[in-house]
Amino acid sequence: MKNLSGVSLFLIMVGLTLGSSHSLRADAAPSVSLARLKAGNARFVSGRLTHPNRSSERRAELTGGQRPVAVIVACADSRVPPELVFDEGLGDLFVVRVAGNVLNDQIVGSIEYAVVNLGTRLIIVLGHEGCGAVTSARSTLSAGGRAAGHIQSILEAIRPAVEATRGQDLAATSLANVRHVVDALQHSPPILQAQVAAGSVQVVGANYLLESGVVAFDEAKH
Repeated sequence: MKNLSGVSLFLIMVGLTLGSSHSLRADAAPSVSLARLKAGNARFVSGRLTHPNRSSERRAELTGGQRPVAVIVACADSRVPPELVFDEGLGDLFVVRVAGNVLNDQIVGSIEYAVVNLGTRLIIVLGHEGCGAVTSARSTLSAGGRAAGHIQSILEAIRPAVEATRGQDLAATSLANVRHVVDALQHSPPILQAQVAAGSVQVVGANYLLESGVVAFDEAKH
């Protein structure tokens, strides 16, 4: 996911070609919503932001309800705000943020709500470079230590990725953590597992690169 040869230029070209497409329905095919997010990130990377759906008219429109085009399960890190990274506006994304982009019942329930009640068909698990939660999990768990207070629960959620990438670098653990969460959502009964199996919902992993601003999508089959 860090092999970026030609990626930035390609994304910029995609963004300029596709435009913002902010009339897109929430229940559009996942591939269409994914193309929109890629185009938005290309605008972010190039600095050609459109800042859509931030007007008083948009606020008024949303008093009648929301139809976000994607769920973003993102790290709570202040450097990775999904609405900015994807050049989206009010009501466009259903964002669930937690350190290490990990899962618990409340987070899964929030995602299920978006799928069932709001019609959202695309779920993005967004990790990032230099994640403090992943870094802490690697150092603390590998040394047999414990983090203070409830922070330990976050490290435990990342433990499978740490154990799967012993001897590898931080980037490998971050990728393994994203893929672990993607797999967990794809096989989460009763709602998401059935929707994914039917092809109604797609779950995609991604990694945000801090310096370039590029979101590298991990669309390989796992």
